[in-house]
Amino acid sequence: MNKLTVKEILQCKGNKKLTEVYTHNSLEAESCELAGIEMIISSERNDIEGIRNAAKNTFLTVGLQYGKYLNELEILHRCFYLYKKGADAIYCPQSYKFIKSISDEGIPVVGHTGFIPYKSTFYGGFKAYGKTANEASIIYDQTLRLQDAGAFAIEIEIVPSKVAEYISKNVDVFIIGMGSGQGCDAQYLFSEDILGYNKGHIPRHAKVYSDLSEDYKKIKTKAINAYKNFKEEVILKKYPEKKHDIDIPDNEYSDFLKK
Repeated sequence: MNKLTVKEILQCKGNKKLTEVYTHNSLEAESCELAGIEMIISSERNDIEGIRNAAKNTFLTVGLQYGKYLNELEILHRCFYLYKKGADAIYCPQSYKFIKSISDEGIPVVGHTGFIPYKSTFYGGFKAYGKTANEASIIYDQTLRLQDAGAFAIEIEIVPSKVAEYISKNVDVFIIGMGSGQGCDAQYLFSEDILGYNKGHIPRHAKVYSDLSEDYKKIKTKAINAYKNFKEEVILKKYPEKKHDIDIPDNEYSDFLKK
């Protein structure tokens, strides 16, 4: 699989559905690439270099932390740093002026509309947004403003499917849907939902394709036992053994002692 470019992603709009998965680590990233997932996304707080090296042929978007960068110089400095670390695009959760600043520097940038978790208080909590004509119009307007600011793609989250489909068909940007129906250009899910290890709120749009929660519990138990055994053997002087030692010739050791 060859890594998609921004141009190729935009060419898929209306022609081919793509997939995107949020990955937390290199294991998930590599698994996505081997499975043929075209796009992955992760937070700047994760091991971006490890994720990049594990999925060299997958389009990687790195998400900025909301509110961490309070001026355009700070956010641009961080974007260029992440770009050098291997990011193919930057997800920017902040205002249009920041989106524009990133885009103006030639860095592919992804925006967000619909339900936005860190702004949930404006929607009355964690629930769908866009179920009224006024709300749907706001989402459409936000999409157009993000497009005008220079975003090449926009995540649209937990929006009625008819609204998301209409918006997707009437804008030029690539629409990445999460819980917003089949009319979007790509479908986006988190690894914890796909793999069944989500311990928090399970959203309606989530679907478990493999329940790894019990497997992870077993792995954790085995890891704990292994660490305990290692510690015990060190205390009892069972590790390291002779086979782990490195020898020095007797004459060299004698010279060492003389020195």
